[in-house]
Amino acid sequence: MKRFYWTKHAQAKMRYYNLSESRVKRAIRNPTRVEEGIAPGTIAAMQTAGSKKHPHEIWVMIVDTPERRRIISAWRYPGITKSGGPLPGAILKEFSEVL
Repeated sequence: MKRFYWTKHAQAKMRYYNLSESRVKRAIRNPTRVEEGIAPGTIAAMQTAGSKKHPHEIWVMIVDTPERRRIISAWRYPGITKSGGPLPGAILKEFSEVL
């Protein structure tokens, strides 16, 4: 079992989007979709959430090393994204400040 390491950015985003550690871990352990992250060497895991009327997705960007998983960021995306599609500009702007 790998240990989780939470960056300050991830902790701030979790507070902003009202996401608990257990909710983020669940998205990592049972993702609906996994893609290459926008930062080099990162992985983006997504899990669908919400209802049919109000769907949203929980996204988590991680860096995997042999001994731990570093959580770079986590966010709640309103609606449904397309596989391999570009992220919205607001999300990209947030990451450019962190990376």
